[in-house]
Amino acid sequence: MKRLATLLLLAASPFAAAQENTLPKSPAQEASLLRRTAFGTADSLRTDAATDAGLLERLRNMPNLEVGRGITFRPKNDWFELTMRFRMQNLLALSFDEDFTLTKTDARVKRLRLRFDGYIYSPKLVYSVQLGFTGYDAETLPNGSTNIVRDAIVYYVPNAAWNIGFGQTKIKANRARINSSSALQFVDRSIVNSEFNLDRDFGLFGEYNPLRGEGFNLSAKASVTLGEGRNWGSSSGGGLAYTGRVELYPLGRFGAKGDLLEGDFDHEERVRILLAGAYSYNHKAARLSGQRGALMPDGATRNIGSYFVDFILKYRGFAFYTDFMGRTSGDPLFDTDRNAFIYDGCGLNVQTSYLFGSKWEVALRNSTLFPDAEVRPYAGYERWNQTSVAVTRYIIGHSLKVQADASYNHRSRSAADYNRWEIRFQLELGL
Repeated sequence: MKRLATLLLLAASPFAAAQENTLPKSPAQEASLLRRTAFGTADSLRTDAATDAGLLERLRNMPNLEVGRGITFRPKNDWFELTMRFRMQNLLALSFDEDFTLTKTDARVKRLRLRFDGYIYSPKLVYSVQLGFTGYDAETLPNGSTNIVRDAIVYYVPNAAWNIGFGQTKIKANRARINSSSALQFVDRSIVNSEFNLDRDFGLFGEYNPLRGEGFNLSAKASVTLGEGRNWGSSSGGGLAYTGRVELYPLGRFGAKGDLLEGDFDHEERVRILLAGAYSYNHKAARLSGQRGALMPDGATRNIGSYFVDFILKYRGFAFYTDFMGRTSGDPLFDTDRNAFIYDGCGLNVQTSYLFGSKWEVALRNSTLFPDAEVRPYAGYERWNQTSVAVTRYIIGHSLKVQADASYNHRSRSAADYNRWEIRFQLELGL
């Protein structure tokens, strides 16, 4: 009750300050009224109504406060809703060479994000805004734009099965990228996802998610976007990116959105499976990785195709994931710049985990990148394999957790001067 009272006190202050003509003029009178507002009984408030009807009128019109996953504001007439959330990831990472000599220490706030979700006018008109404030999130783009805005999208949700969005958000392509970085079993996503994911873009998005009970279910997602990635602004190439994804749930949906959270938090009593595939065609892409990467030399463009296949299985605390993805461009090299190339190739990621009842989890992941023969001399290896083991202690689910993982890297037919070992520790906190 004291915490709720404190929140009400803080929320009431700006409303009271906005109308000085109805506030008490002395500090003592103001403190007395605020104490009665925050800690007083209903009878005392009714008694005070005769002396300060204006204050009570403002209290009646204040938004409702819900404390739980974020803080939600909602007026009495329900014509809008705003939920505020934040999260941060504090990271310590140590890299070692082949002789286990420390080569790099990384200690920083990797992610610090603020998010606003809700609806306006009608629950069918939903919005989502997410901002990132660290150098990792807000790096400057090749065209000079900044990246502080991660998501800014409005959805029309006519019913429970359909939604249509306009704005900037994640492209629904591969599972690992659709999952939030706050919902991972490891300190970060795999090297395969880092190379081939599509990240975010601006455009039109649509989803079809019918609910068919315990039996077979499916979902379909599609988007038409600019093709140059988030916060790009405008493109002179004239091409767009077209992406489609189909998800199959042959044994029914996961409990508690288990397809979006790594690990089996719901301890599924029945086997649950997801099989999904996606394809994206980026027409006249101007960046080396489609929606990401540096600009292609001399204003060149390429048509880039990206493909993705995902599989998830969960049962009684056990979880198994695999991702296969790749990229094709047809002409990945540039005559005028030997250092610029499109990474054509594919990658396979496999990971498994078990979540104990005590909320400790162990996970194992193996990720491998296979560049095409044409780009291997530029990638610097024939194959890159990374094996990682992780231990996570979930205190409040994915909202408050402590993670540690260790990875070993091996690159075939590559120079020996790369980091073979990496040990990482991360604290995740979110509201």
